[in-house]
Amino acid sequence: MSGPNTNFDPVQVAALEPEAIEANVAAALEAVAAAGSLEELKVARTAHQGDKSPLALANREIGALPPSAKAEAGKRVGAARARVAAAFAARQAELEAERDERILVEEAVDVTLPTGRRPLGRRHPIELMATRITDIFVGMGWEIAEGPEIEAEWFNFDALNFDADHPARQMQDTFYVANPADESGEGSGLVLRTHTSPVQARALLERGVPLYVACPGRVFRTDDLDATHMPAFHQVEGLAIDEGLTMAHLKGTLDRLASEIFGEGITTRLRPAFFPFTEPSAEMDLRCFVCRGEDAECRTCKGMGWIEWGGCGMVNHNVLRATGVDPDVYSGFAFGMGIDRALMFRTGVSDMRDMIEGDVRFNAQFGMEI
Repeated sequence: MSGPNTNFDPVQVAALEPEAIEANVAAALEAVAAAGSLEELKVARTAHQGDKSPLALANREIGALPPSAKAEAGKRVGAARARVAAAFAARQAELEAERDERILVEEAVDVTLPTGRRPLGRRHPIELMATRITDIFVGMGWEIAEGPEIEAEWFNFDALNFDADHPARQMQDTFYVANPADESGEGSGLVLRTHTSPVQARALLERGVPLYVACPGRVFRTDDLDATHMPAFHQVEGLAIDEGLTMAHLKGTLDRLASEIFGEGITTRLRPAFFPFTEPSAEMDLRCFVCRGEDAECRTCKGMGWIEWGGCGMVNHNVLRATGVDPDVYSGFAFGMGIDRALMFRTGVSDMRDMIEGDVRFNAQFGMEI
């Protein structure tokens, strides 16, 4: 910026001459008229209204004038800048109107045309439920394990402390791939697994201890197909083996799992039961997530306040010995519940047959998340 000019002579400040200012205005108006798009107008605005534009630089020179000349020069420059600003605003409004009109034409949709798109697919809600449960276990630091659906009798029964004459081994309860193995060794000894507990035995043999593992998967039993039973359904079982584990750790894990799936504040309770592979054993109930135990006429829990969810307990010492774990050093807990049943609780599905009939309308209502 030049210093004070006590003897004002217009020639000395050429940028403030009326001819120079008028030329700058004319150049700006020409640039405005030539701008054919909002992007071009933006470039022109920077050149003619920016901090380094001719009119902006002329405005700075006003400070170098004596007081008697500042008013006249200020009015002249201010009027010029106002004309340029008005021209830019008017042109921007025109270009925006043209753009909007063009978009309406280019992006118009004829809603009367038949759709040519294929409907989007959906993941099956049972798979979504299984994924959600496994994510919860991974978040707690557990591992996920899988195993074969056609399983050896030893893993499905013997390793889990089922006696040779246990009713679950009978053919009216278990699907045998071939005749069960007899005393002479005849038969295949292969079954469609009746639970995912064999995966726990395999994990103990393969990974050793300490072990925290969840085992989701499909299992098979000779149940008749009805609204609440299927011959092929899905389970998730958890197994934790470490030093010093107790029923308290089991209860805390179940409460965390219940609250993650069904909402904050949902807890579980344990009732004495018997399972060959756990001792002590318990049936676990889920606090009713509808009435929270406060409605005597609740249709979900029948007014009991609790809903049966699965079985659990401390791992039987015989199971630990069968998989090479010293029960004097390690203890553990196990639990299992139906994924299909959890889906019914969470979504209000009343008939399990809807899950397997393959009707895409059933899957579509769940989208990609549950």
